[in-house]
Parts: sequence; structure tokens; C-alpha cells
Amino acid sequence: MKILLLSCCAPCSCAVIERMVREGRDFTVAFYNPNIVPYGEYEKRKEENKRLCDKYHVSFIELEYDNEYWRQAVKGYEEEPERGKRCDICFYIRLKRVMKYAQENGFDVVSSVLGVSRYKDLSQVNRAAEKASQECGIPYFMVEGRKGGMQDRRQQLIKELNLYSQNYCGCHPRSE
Repeated sequence: MKILLLSCCAPCSCAVIERMVREGRDFTVAFYNPNIVPYGEYEKRKEENKRLCDKYHVSFIELEYDNEYWRQAVKGYEEEPERGKRCDICFYIRLKRVMKYAQENGFDVVSSVLGVSRYKDLSQVNRAAEKASQECGIPYFMVEGRKGGMQDRRQQLIKELNLYSQNYCGCHPRSE
């Protein structure tokens, strides 16, 4: 099974990538995150993702950065809270784009780490993935990134690998 794994950032991806490599999975990491602003932040996250993939000898692809498209897609929902309607739209458009790429490039399934963060609603990600999957005809393969020690391992890897860790998803810096 050839998997295309949508990654939002290295900290959310690290334990999942490590486990998938250990399991001998055939996968490529896709970076498609038009929601991330400012552009300098996007570049930092992309480069950190590439560094992580290089460490594990995993193929990495970057799809286009089109923040204007993303902003038009979420127009009217800019002030929604995290886990709100804006996230429904954001997850869906990102997963659908990656599924189209997968379909055009010989991948069997798409997976993602969009629901790894405690700030995200995994069921919301899975609903968006199911909708995109039905429309594109590419199955969604759910990977576990929270349970079974994955959160602890993620925190260990973030420290061990000195991964750049942001404090917001991408569209709205969090004020904590």
C-alpha cells in the first residue's frame, strides 16, 4: 500500500513518521498548508518538515502555497474559534487537494496528521477526510498519533531532534 501522508508540521508528524518507517510502510510526506501565515512561518514549517523527512529517509513533496485560495474558501468564517466551521473547510480543502495529487501520482491511500494536536478535533478531521475520499475515490487510511504512547513519544522526539514548535495551527496565532 503506497501512502501519501499529509503533514501540517514536524512536531505533529515526528512520532507517526518514526513509527511508519519502523513498520516498513511505503509512504511519502506531502506538505500542503495554504492556511499558514505569515509566509515566513510557512517556510519555517516546511523546512523543518523536510529536515525530519531527511532524517528518516522519507520522500517529501510540497504542493503549491496558495493562501489567497484558502482565504476565499474560509471567507465569512475568519473569526470562528478553533474546532469551528473554518476548520471543517480547511481540513476538507487540504485533504481533497492531497487526495487529487495521490490519485494523479499512483498512491493507493491518503493519511494525515491533522488531528494529532490536542487543539484539534480528530472526528472533525475524519469527517473532512471521508467527504474528500468519497469525492476523489481515494481511500483515507487513519493513522493513530495520540494513543498508545504516541503523544509521549512525540514530545520526546521534539526535544531530541530540537524541532521547531509553533504555538498555533497556522491561520491564527494563539494568544496563550
